[in-house]
Amino acid sequence: QVQLVESGGGLVQAGGSLRLSCAASGRTFSTYSMGWFRQAPGKGREFVSAISWSGGRTFYADYAKGRFTISRDNAKNTVYLKMNDLKPEDTAAYYCAATVREYGLGYASSFGSWGQGTQVTVSS
Repeated sequence: QVQLVESGGGLVQAGGSLRLSCAASGRTFSTYSMGWFRQAPGKGREFVSAISWSGGRTFYADYAKGRFTISRDNAKNTVYLKMNDLKPEDTAAYYCAATVREYGLGYASSFGSWGQGTQVTVSS
């Protein structure tokens, strides 16, 4: 399995931006599809975005479309989530995940490796 470490979370005002990073260990990062999920207090984990191993296919939750952008740099073993126009409802712990699958990337059950999460707090 791949080890994942997220960073880049923090406190931001509504309308602001953050870029989350997820650094992966191992030499096979380029063979993994990667995803971002989030979990707000008292709520279940929900899909945010995912990217195929090549970066050629990206997927977004409806609320993320037009505001969030996922990307990856296989040379740096890192996947990113750029979040613009943040809203208070985006407040959550954000988790990076990895899978060898190419399909079903909108489901947490498709991912076998998870990071520890990074907190994003958006103030109104």
